[in-house]
Amino acid sequence: MICRGIWAILVLLLGGVLAVEAQDPEFSQFYANPLYLNPAFAGTSEPGRAVVNYRNQWPQKGATYSTYAVSFDSYSSKYHAGLGFQLLHDRQLNDLIRVSSAMFSYSYHIRLDNWSFISAGLQAGMAFKQFDPSRLIFPSMIDQLNGAIIGGLPENMNYADKFYPDFAVGVVSQVNDFFGGISVNHLNQPDESLLEGDQKGKIPLKLTAHLGARSHQLHRGLLSREFTVSPNVIYQQQGSFKQLNLGVYLIEKVLVVGGWYRNNLSVRPDALIFLAGMANQWFQLGYSFDYTLSQLSNYSHGSHEISLTFFLGKRVGFDSHRRLLIPPI
Repeated sequence: MICRGIWAILVLLLGGVLAVEAQDPEFSQFYANPLYLNPAFAGTSEPGRAVVNYRNQWPQKGATYSTYAVSFDSYSSKYHAGLGFQLLHDRQLNDLIRVSSAMFSYSYHIRLDNWSFISAGLQAGMAFKQFDPSRLIFPSMIDQLNGAIIGGLPENMNYADKFYPDFAVGVVSQVNDFFGGISVNHLNQPDESLLEGDQKGKIPLKLTAHLGARSHQLHRGLLSREFTVSPNVIYQQQGSFKQLNLGVYLIEKVLVVGGWYRNNLSVRPDALIFLAGMANQWFQLGYSFDYTLSQLSNYSHGSHEISLTFFLGKRVGFDSHRRLLIPPI
């Protein structure tokens, strides 16, 4: 009876995970993962840009949720276009569910004036979702005398996987010291359900709107020097899930520090995000920590994220209308 009860609970849990409308993995260093935020960011760096991102969510509970991303993008002055691709791998519930994707981005850049431009982007690719129950252990598999693992999984608990296409569009614009954009992911609302006959496995559209600015200030005193303040707002909505992020960066030479307040538009806020990093013309390095404010704080123990960006190729003089002012991390 106990085994049947635990099995019933697990079926309900997995049914919720595998069948309900899903939400995308989330990164806290929004601008350090530009192609994930908006496909129109492809080609908005002077030389080629290679980016590596790693996020470990709720680390004290094992590999509960971990996400890896690798991307590259570059600009073609001949065609006024940017090209990019991104590989992403997301592991959920201690590797019970894995999602991998390969996405290609194309953007076309239009010059408005010396310090203003607009970029429109398209993204297309394939995703691969897997359900692997091999690490699950049920009471019926445990020898009650010595604790050894015996037997196998229930007959109807099998490995499953699925391929599906995915598409996105986006627009990014900059006017003097202001920048912003909007993107829509999962245009085709692909069906990612691993349960046969499930009618609720479609991934809902994800809308992202971002807006920011840069203001140059001077330290007061004998050693006055310039630093940069960059306030930002990011709104995201996917299905019934709505999130508002309010952040600010302080940039002085190669040092970058910042913070975000994340609210899921509910009564209780979600998290405070603390960021620090360094950036120069050849590379960027960023670290962030999410401090949970919701009722999950006793369980989650926060989240850690690291980003590393390399700029590859010669610098031949970037057109002023494409000097994107977004923060490094």
